[in-house]
Amino acid sequence: MRQPLFAAAATIVAIAITPAACANPAKDATALDSAITSSHRSEANKARDQYRHPKETLTFFGVKPTHKVIELWPGAGWYTEILAPYLAKSGKLTVAPPAGPRGDGIRKLLASNPSVFGKVAVANFPNGKDAVIVKPRSVDVVLTFRNVHNWRFGGKDSAQEAFRQMFMMLKPGGTLGVVDHRLPEEMDSALEEKSGYMKRSSVVAFAEQAGFKLVAESDINANAKDTHDWPDGVWTLPPVYRRGDKDRDVYAAIGESDRMTLKFVKPK
Repeated sequence: MRQPLFAAAATIVAIAITPAACANPAKDATALDSAITSSHRSEANKARDQYRHPKETLTFFGVKPTHKVIELWPGAGWYTEILAPYLAKSGKLTVAPPAGPRGDGIRKLLASNPSVFGKVAVANFPNGKDAVIVKPRSVDVVLTFRNVHNWRFGGKDSAQEAFRQMFMMLKPGGTLGVVDHRLPEEMDSALEEKSGYMKRSSVVAFAEQAGFKLVAESDINANAKDTHDWPDGVWTLPPVYRRGDKDRDVYAAIGESDRMTLKFVKPK
């Protein structure tokens, strides 16, 4: 995770921009419900809907089935399982994991079910040597779920560079949706370097310095039971349970982390 976030890029994924269909909120909601409840999703992933609130989160970010969407660092593809079928007919999903072996999880998922994931494109993030990158000003929405803290581990400059690159990907007027583990403002900022939690003010500062404007925020993914001071950081809690069976019932009762949900736009 402690790697430079920018270098000359070699390859570009070009995403065509097509006119959006007429707005139909009811139809969009039905399509999203269908993607969330689909049998292709693993039961383990569905069990986490109570913590990750995919319908409410994607609706809050305004993701439409006609949008061109980039999902950055998708991990093993928890949100990809939902976004791929939701965008398959009229939109476009590109997943952008880190280059190299850390992208193996999402590539495995995409290969597992071509009927669901066959239209998903793959790029890399951040831009780097020999990376496949996203064409600037080419997408409607950039989404990143629980990743800003990973970029922060590489230093403030690396996190700032990540936001600069996200800004470049978006068309003017496009949306950046961020969900991450929330560190209360009164707690020591040094915890951002190791705990997995980020202060809202830090995320907003990175985004605004890159040129974004914060337009809305939500407590959709908040968890008042999270005290943010766990012995092994956020990974003490589910789904990681880094302490194994030690106090597992206690952590299970708390649930997944307290998370901020922030919506930014790139000004026109």
